[in-house]
Amino acid sequence: MQIILAPDKYKGSLSGMEFCDIVEPILKDNLGAKVVRLPLADGGDGTIEVINFYLSGVFKTVEVKDPLFRPIKASYLYSETTGIAFIEMAEASGIKLLKPEDQNCMHTTTFGTGELILSAINEGAKHIILGIGGSATNDCGIGMATALGYEFLDHHGKCLEPVGRNLIHIYKISDNKVNQRLKNIKIQIACDVKNPLYGPKGAAHVYAKQKGASSSEIEHLNSGLQHFSQLLDDHFNIKTQQIEGAGAAGGMGAGTVTFLNGELIPGIDLIMQIANFEESVKNADWIITGEGRLDDQTLSGKAISGIIEVAKRYNVKVASFSGSSDLNSDEVKDMGIAYSTTIMDKATSFEDALKNTTEYLEQLAIDFTTSF
Repeated sequence: MQIILAPDKYKGSLSGMEFCDIVEPILKDNLGAKVVRLPLADGGDGTIEVINFYLSGVFKTVEVKDPLFRPIKASYLYSETTGIAFIEMAEASGIKLLKPEDQNCMHTTTFGTGELILSAINEGAKHIILGIGGSATNDCGIGMATALGYEFLDHHGKCLEPVGRNLIHIYKISDNKVNQRLKNIKIQIACDVKNPLYGPKGAAHVYAKQKGASSSEIEHLNSGLQHFSQLLDDHFNIKTQQIEGAGAAGGMGAGTVTFLNGELIPGIDLIMQIANFEESVKNADWIITGEGRLDDQTLSGKAISGIIEVAKRYNVKVASFSGSSDLNSDEVKDMGIAYSTTIMDKATSFEDALKNTTEYLEQLAIDFTTSF
């Protein structure tokens, strides 16, 4: 029997790696199974650890600008053997880097993210994967682009500071000084939102308030995004507003597609590519997965959704060991999960589940091995 272990994290209590450490020996001892570890992530917290499991890279630390142009140290993952770099924009341009009183996406920049990309190119990266969650910005990627040689000019030909408030003032995009090595780099962006660039569901109206912008500033930013969208369309011969996910991370979705010729891909799909997941699953009998909660959002971009899709193609049964579930047994089966159990089936309370996750997960694994 061959079993694939493909968990996501239990947020706040257990990483995917720890899940594998707990479940694998029980499957081997009780079933004599061949176990293959393929931990997954959806592009959120813990993704870098999972990616490093496959790439065996090293962390590169460089000095870059934070969202307010202050010098900070930021790191990214680089694998010399594969030529792949994984960069999280939150490390250089994240809201976590700012005190609450400093948060205002009128004045923040993605410049530091561009500096991380440039560092990866200098290291020899041929393929860059960019995670764009947790940003403090609404600059449509002009900060990132500026670090890579783009210039954004006003009516007088003066270079503008690459921050959100200046989008409305940009008259011309100049690419005369762009780093030419960009053309030879494959760039993929982990993006799980579908927001357009501007409008009621766009970057400013949906996300700018939580990044410190007032109501009037949100209107200013939205107008700036709409204005700049036309410039992008004319310069790159593209229809920016039609890009699904263009509004992600304050317009970084649009910025990465245009300035980097990048491809927006759901986070789980990117991780599965790196893991060579589909090839490994073909001859398996079971895939055991798990995440914090099974609910009606499970099929909307979470790790389990990608697993179920692949499993159906190869007629492989899926088992879920989750923290808790809001779904009844029929809903779980309709999803494509053949065996489902939860930590909360064992625990006396949520606090008990958090405190004793390891012990309860061991019991779930034992129960699974005796169910045959």
